[in-house]
Amino acid sequence: MELEVRHLRALCAIADTGSLHRAARTLGVSQPSLTTQLRRIEKALGAELFSRERTGCRPTLLGRAVIGRARPLVDGMSALVTDARAEADAARAGGPRLRIGCTASRVIGGWLRRLRTRLPGTDISLRVDVSARALLGAVDAGRLDVAFVHEVEGCPLPVPEGLEQRVLLEREPQFVSMARDHPAAALPVVDLADLAGDRWMVDPTVDGEWDGLRRVFGAAGLAPTVLHGDYLTAASLVVLGEAVAPCQPTSGPRDDMAIRPLRDDPLAVRLLLVARPGTDTTAVYGELEAAYREAARRADDYHAWLLRHRSPLAHYS
Repeated sequence: MELEVRHLRALCAIADTGSLHRAARTLGVSQPSLTTQLRRIEKALGAELFSRERTGCRPTLLGRAVIGRARPLVDGMSALVTDARAEADAARAGGPRLRIGCTASRVIGGWLRRLRTRLPGTDISLRVDVSARALLGAVDAGRLDVAFVHEVEGCPLPVPEGLEQRVLLEREPQFVSMARDHPAAALPVVDLADLAGDRWMVDPTVDGEWDGLRRVFGAAGLAPTVLHGDYLTAASLVVLGEAVAPCQPTSGPRDDMAIRPLRDDPLAVRLLLVARPGTDTTAVYGELEAAYREAARRADDYHAWLLRHRSPLAHYS
């Protein structure tokens, strides 16, 4: 049996709901049918992906690895369908449209809200992708008008020739997330050495993220254990104290997770808005900057960091 997207979607549903019964309801299939499908998938891969317990299903170590790789594929297929439908609707409507691409960011919601207010009557579509390279390729091919992406420090993005760039922030520090009861959570600023004994979670599908983290570890003379997985899995492991993970400084406060800056900001990214030649980015960039200010102001530690570095983004407008 060859794995298909529907099989990966089923695995993600089982992991998300923790139950074959609830996953079957989510997917709109019968539980016996889903159970049979899971057995066929496990047979094809040669090992169990979930341990069946009285309280439900929990991913095995292999299951976590498979699901971590499956989520971006499932999300990518969903984005493809959504984008295709949006393109078809826009073509039928014939009005102005704005096709936005973005890597994961806390500012997306505020940015879209502001753009819809600023550009009434414009059909605005959004594609979120873990790969900045894929988004830049879509802009270059004319499938997107603009893309808001991050470039990991030390891992330059190959921006296609001719695309226009505007830098939102030359250097955004990456903070670190950890469980609330982690010993380092009591510190206002954390040294990398404080986390040398922890398992670090990183998403290898994000362009440059693993290479950037490996470069920083090497420079610090550290070699911590590294786990590979998506952001959703990372968050669940961080809360349980199973791992720590880099995170955006605009990440909002959570009762079950601590987010702290790293001393001397060894991890950083550059934030870029890239557009097709001739695209008027005045409104798009202006509302992006305003949304970023809002997100930064809500994150106290990051707002303080921006003030210390005298960034104009620290001032709300």
